[in-house]
Amino acid sequence: MIEFLKESTFAVNEVIGKAWTVTKRNYFSIATLCFLMFITSNASGLMAFFLKDVNTGLSVLMAFFFVMFYFTINLSLFKYIFHLLDDEFNVSIVDTIPTRKQIIRFLVAMLYFMLCIIGVYSLVILVAFPFIYTGIRMEIITNIAISVGIIAIFVTWIRISFFPFFIIDKNLPPFLSIKFSLATTKGNFTKILLLLLVLGGFHVLYLFFSYLKWPVIAFFINVLSSFIIVPLSSVALTIAYRKMMSEYKGEGEPDIIHNIV
Repeated sequence: MIEFLKESTFAVNEVIGKAWTVTKRNYFSIATLCFLMFITSNASGLMAFFLKDVNTGLSVLMAFFFVMFYFTINLSLFKYIFHLLDDEFNVSIVDTIPTRKQIIRFLVAMLYFMLCIIGVYSLVILVAFPFIYTGIRMEIITNIAISVGIIAIFVTWIRISFFPFFIIDKNLPPFLSIKFSLATTKGNFTKILLLLLVLGGFHVLYLFFSYLKWPVIAFFINVLSSFIIVPLSSVALTIAYRKMMSEYKGEGEPDIIHNIV
């Protein structure tokens, strides 16, 4: 176990080191796309606030527009990073806009993603249901089922959350991208978890100092996270995907059953 953790740590260090190099060399272009995502997210919140009492249909339409725009920028960011990793430095951001087919596939895959999350939680509830008749207190069963369900959702989210990379990089259909994400993350869960812990460290610090009521320090940590960690995280996850794909030994279309554990 110790050797496995050492190997995982070294792999995470390698990903973060390469991600830092790519981010530093192309910071302004990557940060611009991240900033556009930030502006879109906040603008949608403001628009929803101002339109909530005006017209429900208009609010829904504007929400759909902002969600589509946000996802388009997000996919463009991944596509741009792929070009940088392939040493294509002359590509413009406009050239990285995903195609209509890729956007549709991403939206359908998002639907599959949510269904997988709901399905996993429902399975946990079904497994916990017979324990109601064992005489165990309902409160204990509920607390355990919720805790196990949250852990199961978190593991499932990590295992299948790489599907956008397969849609952008390999032009795979929605459900196949989910299956490939499940297959390539098999055996890499610890490395991905360590990577997310490192990248999410600044956000934890922000919550910590906010809890201590130190707003100035929390503000500077939040700014540093927004302008450094968010661009670095996008590059690091893209590099992690490429690394997992280079180590993937499967052939043909992967199945689900043999890649769950």
